[in-house]
Amino acid sequence: MHLPDHGRYDYRPITRRPDFRWPKGEGLAVYVAVNLEHFAFGEGLGAALVAPTPQPDVANFSWRDYGNRVGVWRLIALLDELDLPASVLVNSAIYEYCPEVVAAFRARGDEIVGHGRSNSERQGDLPEEGEAALIAEATAVIAQAEGAPPAGWLGPWISQSRATPDLLAEQGYRYLLDWCMDDQPVWMRARGGGRILSVPYPQELNDIPAIMARQMEAPAFADMIIDHFEEMLPNARRAPLVMGLALHPYIVGQPHRMRHLRRALAHIADQADRIWIARAGDIAESFMAQVPEERPGDTEPMAAGRAGDTETSPGNAA
Repeated sequence: MHLPDHGRYDYRPITRRPDFRWPKGEGLAVYVAVNLEHFAFGEGLGAALVAPTPQPDVANFSWRDYGNRVGVWRLIALLDELDLPASVLVNSAIYEYCPEVVAAFRARGDEIVGHGRSNSERQGDLPEEGEAALIAEATAVIAQAEGAPPAGWLGPWISQSRATPDLLAEQGYRYLLDWCMDDQPVWMRARGGGRILSVPYPQELNDIPAIMARQMEAPAFADMIIDHFEEMLPNARRAPLVMGLALHPYIVGQPHRMRHLRRALAHIADQADRIWIARAGDIAESFMAQVPEERPGDTEPMAAGRAGDTETSPGNAA
C-alpha cells in the first residue's frame, strides 16, 4: 500500500546522519522560544482559559492580553536574571499594538522570528495568493522595524498549506519551525529546486498543549522540562541534538507558573558549560555551515493544495 506523502524530506534514522557538532563541541543545543501574539477583539481564533462565551469573549481576550501587558515583562526579567537568549516569535500586529515589548527584546539582542500577522487567523485557511500576501505583509512589517527581514518562520497555530514551505523559501526565509518530526535540523525540499531548513520546535515542551490542552499543573510542566533536558544530555553524546522550549507570556507569565518556570530554566542555565544555549537562528546557521550539501533527492514536493487538505486547529501549539 502506498500512502500519500508530502515529498519534503526522505526517511533517515537518527543513527544515520551527517557528522557535525555545535560550535564548541557541545552535544545539546537549547533555545527558548517566546511567542508574542496579539488577537482581534470580538472575532477570530484564540486560546481559551475558560469556556468561550458569545463574542465579544471578554474573559478569554483579556486573559490573553495579560501576557503583553504583564506576563512578558516578568518573563524578560527572568531571562535577564538567568542570562538566557531568546528567539521571539512575533505576530506583526504586535508592532502596532505594543512596540515597547519588541523593543525590549531587541535591546537584549534576541532573534526576531516571523509568526504571521495575528493568532486570530490561520494562514492555511487562505488560497495560495492570500497566504503569500500574509507572509509578505508580516515580513515587511518586521523588516521595516528591525532593519532586516527575519530568517525564520512559525505559522500562527502551526498552520500550513501544502505550499507553505515553497512560499517561505521563495520569500527568502532560511528556516521554519512548524515541523516537529526530529531532534536535529532537517533539509526540506521546496518547489523549483529550492530548499528550506526545518529546525525542531517543541509540541511537547510547549505550554499550550501541556498546560492548556492536557491541563498540566505548573510544577509538573517544570518537572517535564527538567526530565526532558536530563534525558537529552546523554543522547546528545551520541549525536548533536536540539531542545526547544516554547512559552507564551499569557500562560507562563502568571505568577504561580513563573515560580516553577524559574526552577526549570535555572536548572538548564546552571549547566551552560555543558550545552550550547543559543537562538533558533544560530542553530540553523551552524547546521547550514556544516551540512550545506545534504540536498534531498531531485523529487519535487507534492502539488500544492489548500485549506481543505490541512488539519490544524487551535488545539495545536502556536
